[in-house]
Amino acid sequence: MDEDLILKALAHPARRQMLAWMRTPEQHFPDQALPHDLGICAGQFARCGLAQSSVSAHLAVLTAAGLIVRERIGQWVFYRRDEAVIAAFRSALAAL
Repeated sequence: MDEDLILKALAHPARRQMLAWMRTPEQHFPDQALPHDLGICAGQFARCGLAQSSVSAHLAVLTAAGLIVRERIGQWVFYRRDEAVIAAFRSALAAL
């Protein structure tokens, strides 16, 4: 786990919002046809009002930091929080 990379990823409010939405996907992405257990389909993040290219860039930063996991299923790409990494990061912060 790279704490500096995670801190940089969390520095942008849109990325923090995406992570918050992924915490309760049923509430924030009720229109998703496939089960939320798979993660959130990349197209569902259009609700944040950003261009698709910006959404993709933010998701890439969160993925590189290890905060979310990317999985391709057929033609779709799904993202879900990596709760183990998030918990480890929170513990590291608490230890400071």
